[in-house]
Amino acid sequence: MTSVAEQTPPSVDWSELDGSHQRVAVEVLRFGPLPRAQLARRLGLSPGSLTRLTRPLVDAGLLVEGGPDNGADQAVRTGRPSLPLDVGPSPRRFVGMKITGDTLFAVVTDLRANVLAEHTRPLPGTDPAAVAGAAADVARLLQAEHPGVAGLGVGIGGFVVERRDVARAHFLGWHERVPLAGLLHEATGLPAVVDNDVRALTAAEHWFGAGRGLQSLLVITIGAGVGCGIVVHDLVVEGAHGGGGSIGHRPVVSSVVCEDGHRGCAQGLVSSRAISGAVAQALGRPVTYAEAIGLAADGHGAARRVVDEAAGALGVLVADIANLIDPELVILTGDGIGLADVARPALDAALEENRKAPLAPVRLDVRPFPFTEWARGAAAVAVQEHVLGRATTAVSPA
Repeated sequence: MTSVAEQTPPSVDWSELDGSHQRVAVEVLRFGPLPRAQLARRLGLSPGSLTRLTRPLVDAGLLVEGGPDNGADQAVRTGRPSLPLDVGPSPRRFVGMKITGDTLFAVVTDLRANVLAEHTRPLPGTDPAAVAGAAADVARLLQAEHPGVAGLGVGIGGFVVERRDVARAHFLGWHERVPLAGLLHEATGLPAVVDNDVRALTAAEHWFGAGRGLQSLLVITIGAGVGCGIVVHDLVVEGAHGGGGSIGHRPVVSSVVCEDGHRGCAQGLVSSRAISGAVAQALGRPVTYAEAIGLAADGHGAARRVVDEAAGALGVLVADIANLIDPELVILTGDGIGLADVARPALDAALEENRKAPLAPVRLDVRPFPFTEWARGAAAVAVQEHVLGRATTAVSPA
């Protein structure tokens, strides 16, 4: 018997697809091009059900039959069922932004979060009005240059609730709730979504990057803070209050006190600020993070001890989270990831020592992402909101 979902013709717009058609289209978006037999197996569908679901998607142009060497016209003309299914050419574009303490990094992407253009602009200030105004200005500029923008995503360091409101962004001095998605929607007319920047980066890696096809993934970032994105059962963990992946104050073995007064937490040992501060204290003068890492690489005794201790703490932290989640892959990144390059033996030794047997060794990938990749992560979240039909809820009142 044909289900109601199979009888319902889809709209040309991704955001209006019903559940069954959406499931098929999203699978092809993430993993295509896919042969029909493989797609049917992945979704647990019979060949007949898959045909009923894909035919209207192909008619609407959302999917095309044929890979790079077989155009849609040829596939439709020949009707060969063995040709793979892929997403059709789409004019839809997505703007993604990564906001730091002083700069806004923006990209324009296609439906698979491939970066088509980049834009960087200094922030005029850190108060909510200044940040929202700068983001809206950049969004309007990119809209004018790239017709077909269907969504705006923003990644920001802090607690973000329901991909909409920033509950706290310490590095911007935001300690009260800011309805950033709503402000941007009002200013640009675009469906807007806001997420924690590490979770946004994780979303991009999960759907379109190194984590593509994996059911579990950790993305741990080292910089001014320590962050974590978690994928379990093919879903990014957001948490009930936007705090999923908050590992910065997770305790490791140390007596060091972090800036928030927590004794022995990861942030107090592993963050770039903690490392530069510890080396500065040892030398009796101010030291930047880059200088601290450079001194350690050159074999300076005090800097070497600080960096090795931080790398060991990072190994304990990665092992701790990996023991809890047991992920298929751990990605280490962030602007403080030089720590892993300079003190990799200390990191690996701590990771091995603290990984619980008989679990397999952690598959670790160290990747120095530029800030444009973080902006791409925010664009990927906007893509997800669009294709899953959730974009309109992202700007509803809190």
